[in-house]
Amino acid sequence: MNLKVIAFDADDTLWVNEPYFQATEERFCSLLENFSPQHTISKELFKVEVDNLPLYGYGIKGYILSMIEAALSISEKNISVDVVETILQYGKDMLNQPIELLNEVEHVLSSLKDHYRLVVATKGDLLDQERKLKKSGLAHYFHHIEIMSDKKEDDYIKLIKHLDINPDEFMMIGNSLKSDVMPVINIGGHAVHVPYHTTWAHEHVETVLTHENFKHVHKISEVLEFVLESGSPKVGKSGS
Repeated sequence: MNLKVIAFDADDTLWVNEPYFQATEERFCSLLENFSPQHTISKELFKVEVDNLPLYGYGIKGYILSMIEAALSISEKNISVDVVETILQYGKDMLNQPIELLNEVEHVLSSLKDHYRLVVATKGDLLDQERKLKKSGLAHYFHHIEIMSDKKEDDYIKLIKHLDINPDEFMMIGNSLKSDVMPVINIGGHAVHVPYHTTWAHEHVETVLTHENFKHVHKISEVLEFVLESGSPKVGKSGS
């Protein structure tokens, strides 16, 4: 590998995220239990979320709006103002959650920072992701922060051009095969899958991926075994 840049997904790769959404969904289902069974509420919420992605993108704020819309649909517009206020508070609770770093993340970043340019490449709401990065205490490890509206091949091509590197000089590390691995492999980059114990259903893909540029690890520290081999490059001054 001729790597120059290693990029990291943020949510559920650097810090805990999806469990907060799942806990909020449980609260939401309990709030509306007089209208429908929990599995029906969850199914409707997921449908509304996915339908709204082109409008709201990814993140907590879009999730709040989707919860309100789903509640109106499930209740046939019979929810009270108090229920809407409760849903809004659920969202604020999520936005105010402390940042819980995943195991060995800071060790990995500190081990890599003098050898590669490190990048955060994550999708979601700009303000919320900036807030989480600041609260995480990890910002100083990164050469560049890219908060993307989506993570498709064109989005990665744009990022790689901005970094002034070739695709084969780029590695993406993340917990989603759909967003962090497959698009990067398809454009000629390297990708590492670090699974998290829970993943949003929209990120699930049924595939067995085999490719010379792809690696699967059980924990993020395993990345060091194949990117800190002898001869790994020192950080250069090119790029932005």
